[in-house]
Amino acid sequence: MAAGRLLLYAGLSMALCALGMLAVAICSDYWYQTDARRYRDRCKNFINRSNHPGFIYTSNNLPLRASRARLDRWEQKLLLTRNRRQLFAMSAADECGRMYNSTNTGLWRKCHQFGFDQDIAEFIAKGVIARCTPIKYHYSSTTIPKNLSYNITKTIRQDEWHSLHLRRMTAGFMGMAVAIILFGWIIGILGCCWDRGLMQYVAGLLFLMGGTFCIISLCTCVAGINFELSRYPRYLYGLPDDIIHGYGWSMFCAWGGLGLTLIAGFFCTLAPSVQTVPRTSCPKSRPENGTVC
Repeated sequence: MAAGRLLLYAGLSMALCALGMLAVAICSDYWYQTDARRYRDRCKNFINRSNHPGFIYTSNNLPLRASRARLDRWEQKLLLTRNRRQLFAMSAADECGRMYNSTNTGLWRKCHQFGFDQDIAEFIAKGVIARCTPIKYHYSSTTIPKNLSYNITKTIRQDEWHSLHLRRMTAGFMGMAVAIILFGWIIGILGCCWDRGLMQYVAGLLFLMGGTFCIISLCTCVAGINFELSRYPRYLYGLPDDIIHGYGWSMFCAWGGLGLTLIAGFFCTLAPSVQTVPRTSCPKSRPENGTVC
């Protein structure tokens, strides 16, 4: 009896801690972080060298004098080269032509990190730019870049829909997981107060179900991040090699809440089987000569 109570109390306490950790993870903005300080230092050195009088930068130019057919061939060649560079790689000058910032991303918004870039901090203090921008959970064609070929634009549009579905699955399953765990905790508290083993068992099953939903949410979150980094064109969605990126403490907090939820479900489902069934001291009545004694 004492062992069953101990398992039940431990399971409910772990479920409550898991709810707190998942709530903190949902409300925080540190699921995924990037550090672009090394990238900015490299680009500053590249710009300083390019401004030096002895620096020579070569580029592909059209011939000064050529026939119309030769010009057409040159234009087709340059178009193929531009599309190939858009799909696969960039030069150092092209990389430094785009602004990469140190950010931290959550389920609901993406924010600039404090203390990583003095210029960005000054712009935020002056109100020129907002520190955080909301993450959209609806499709918008305004995020698709212009002046791209039809095939690249079609690929970007399809990837936008796929990325949107992954974000919706992450937020939706995480919300359902928290709701199921909270409902299971309430059922477990009532079963503990009324000493009902069935309610305690149902609470454990709800904890395991909430943990399953939490696993689905975290896996889709990881898949969405990897998908965003592997999208085409690379120069729009990929990250240079010298940008440090990885998961933040919010992600680890969510994984910790998942572990506590699964352990709580195991304890609460095990508690009713450990508890001994109380036996009555009154002997069982039996019929005797047509009467019940």
